[in-house]
Formats: sequence, C-alpha cells, structure tokens
Amino acid sequence: MSMRKIILCTLLLSTAACTSGPNYVRPRPASADQATFVTALPSATATTAPDSTWWRIYEDPVLDALIERALAANTDLRAAIANLKAADAVLGEARNARLPQTMISGQATYGRTQPPLFLQGDRFTGQGGIQLAYEADLFGRVSRSIEAARADAAATDFARAAVQVRVVAAVTNAYLSACTATRAIAAVRSSIDLTTESARIIALQERAGSAAVLDVARAEGQRAEARAALAPSEDARQSALYELAALLGLPPAQVPEAAARCGSAPGPHRPIPVGDVAGLLQRRPDIAESERRLAAATARIGVATAELYPRISFGASVAQAGGEGISQSRGLVYGLGPLLSFSFPNTSAARARIRQSEARTEAALADFDGVVLTALKEVEQALSGYGTSVRRREDLAVAEQRTEQAFRLADLRYRAGSIAYVDVILAQSELVRARLALVEQDRLVASNLVILFRALGGGWTPAPSR
Repeated sequence: MSMRKIILCTLLLSTAACTSGPNYVRPRPASADQATFVTALPSATATTAPDSTWWRIYEDPVLDALIERALAANTDLRAAIANLKAADAVLGEARNARLPQTMISGQATYGRTQPPLFLQGDRFTGQGGIQLAYEADLFGRVSRSIEAARADAAATDFARAAVQVRVVAAVTNAYLSACTATRAIAAVRSSIDLTTESARIIALQERAGSAAVLDVARAEGQRAEARAALAPSEDARQSALYELAALLGLPPAQVPEAAARCGSAPGPHRPIPVGDVAGLLQRRPDIAESERRLAAATARIGVATAELYPRISFGASVAQAGGEGISQSRGLVYGLGPLLSFSFPNTSAARARIRQSEARTEAALADFDGVVLTALKEVEQALSGYGTSVRRREDLAVAEQRTEQAFRLADLRYRAGSIAYVDVILAQSELVRARLALVEQDRLVASNLVILFRALGGGWTPAPSR
C-alpha cells in the first residue's frame, strides 16, 4: 500500500471515531431553586454580589498592601501555584498523545561480533534509526484522557483559589485582631490610670484620717485587678502580629511596622454585599473544584471503557546499519504498517476498571453535593453570627455609656459624703468590665465579618479557561 493511501485511511478512521463512556452533564444542586438565604440579613448588609476584592470595603491602605504582599509571598499559596503548574504539565502530556510519537535511536559497538572465523581482529559496528507512531483514537481513549486532565487542571486552579480565599481572610483577620488588641491595651491602661488615681486619693484621705484602711486596701486591689488585664491584651496583640508575619512569609522578627502601628481596627465604610444563593454557588471556589473533580471522574469512565475496544496505531521506521568487514551488512532498512492491540476475549480487567471509575464518579457526586450543603451552611452560620454580634455590640455600647455615668455619679456622691467608698469601687469595676467587653465585642464583630466574607467565597478572580 502506498504512503498516500495509508495517510488517507488514517484520516478517515480518525474522522469516524466515536467517544466511549458517558458525556458529562453538570449536576444541578437541589438548593439551586432557593433564591435568598434563610437567615435575615443584618441592616448593614446589601443584596448586591460581593466584589472579588472585598477587603477594600475597609478603605485601609495598610490592609491593601498587606494582602498584596501575602498574595505574592504566602507559602501555602506558593505551594498551590506549584501544584497548578504540575497539573498544567499533566494536561500538556495528555494533549501530546494526539500527536505522532517519534523516537530516534543509535548504537555503536567495537569488538568481534560474528563469524566467519577467517576475519581476524575487532571492528566497529553501528546502527541508527527513526521510528514514528500515531494512535488512531477510534474509541476516544485519548480524547477522554485529555478531558480528564483538563478537568483536573481546572480543579487544581480552583483549589489554588480556595487557598487564596483563606489567605486573604486570614491576613484581614490577623490585622484587625492586632488593631483591636492595641485598642484593648489602651482601654486597659485607661482603667489602670483611673484606678491608680482613685487609690492615690484614698491613700491621701486615709493619712488625713478621713478614710479607712479598708478603703485603701480595696482601692489597691482594684488597681491590681485592672493591671492584670493588661498582659492578656498584649499577648493577643503579639500573637496576631506574629500570625500576620507568617501569612506574609516573614519570620516573627520582621513584623510589618505599619501593622504594628495600627491603633484602632477600621470598619466597613459601606453596606456589606452578600448576594444571593445562585451567585454563591458560582462564586465559591471549593464548589467549582468539586464540580471539576466530578467531571474528571466521569471522563475516566470513558478512558476505562475504551480499553474494551481495539487500539490501532500506525507506525513507520527507518534504520541504517553498517560495519567494517565483508561480513557486515550495510544498507537502509524501513517498515510501514498498522499495529493492533486488543485484550479480547479476556476483558475482565477492563470491566473491573470501568466499575472502579463508576464508583469513583458516584463518590465525586456525593462529595459535590456535600460541598454545596457545607457552603450554604457556612453562609447561614456566618450571617447569624455576624448579625448577633452586631446587635450585642450595640447593647454593650449602651452599657458602657451607662456604667461610665454611674461611676461619675458615684464618685461625686462619695466626695459629697453621701455614700461609702465601696459603692465607688463597685461602679468602677463595672466600668472597667464594660469597657473591656465592648472592645472584645468589636474584635468579635470584625472577626465575624471576615468569616462572612470568606463563606461568601470572595477574594479571588477566575482564571482563563484551559
């Protein structure tokens, strides 16, 4: 058969090729009919979809710079990017199977190779050749392999996006925690100054004979209690700064100075965008990753199914052999023709691999459904937690105002001699506790807001399709 006829037959067979296994259809979650979230949205939220750069809602240049640095240097994100490069390389390897496979070989030897015996001494022999093979993808084994590799690469990209979402949320939370802790330290020191001044006044009154020793002891105990609250706040601040340094890929000794100087946590300057359920299902990278894993598992059913059918390759080879002496042949050797491999009638192993692939696809579908349910659960929990913390913060702010008023009135009445100093001590203790509770609640509100943004899947932008 001439070369032209062989090429023509190959093209015809490739054109008529069919694809084995089921064609993938994206599953539709049962929750897709749900339009809005179950939990009532807090008054500070909006139904617009959250932006991919949600942290800019704080309008804090320091936070913007920290996140930009983390996206470039975070170790978890660097590992995820390396995994994506490996997945892209696997996809390139799978695509290469569509091309003709070539191999060049060469060999040279020196020595005595074969009779006749009258040829004395050693001599050089050598050979070299070129081989070319092309698989006619009649039953879709190669195309399904490429489909699976493409889905795996996309899933790895979404896994990288999920890491980016976590990193952005962790950097924001660490920064806000450090700022809140600095504010807590200032509140504790204000309480220390207040109790110190009260203890000084009581000591002077005791020396003048107008106050009892018991009042002095109570005032000193109140000051010691206020000072005891300083160490936990300082520890919380340092822990948050060290966490932030690690997220930026820095050692603890290189805590960013801008973050260390933050004295008060920034708050959102506009309503918080929440969006709807449909947007959430498209925005969460873990849902997209699970869906692509399901697509890859479905494609591998086709790869396994193709093993039930013959595998046909067309090959050609050209070789040159030669050597010294009249016994060594020299010349060009070539070959051209198809190669058929078929496991028939023993297809038990192939059918077992099909069952394995089908079972893995069922598991991937169950995982996809579970990821969707988890995403909805996390958003509802985050909405509930954020709304509750905001309402509690409003009540604690009122309590802090009232306890401060009560302390001022108690101090005035004590100076007027109408109440005992123990009443002042109680009012002062309530004020200190109210201040610290309000600061801690501010930290919780900020943390819950970050949790909400993370649950909504913000913090990444889709990459170009492969």
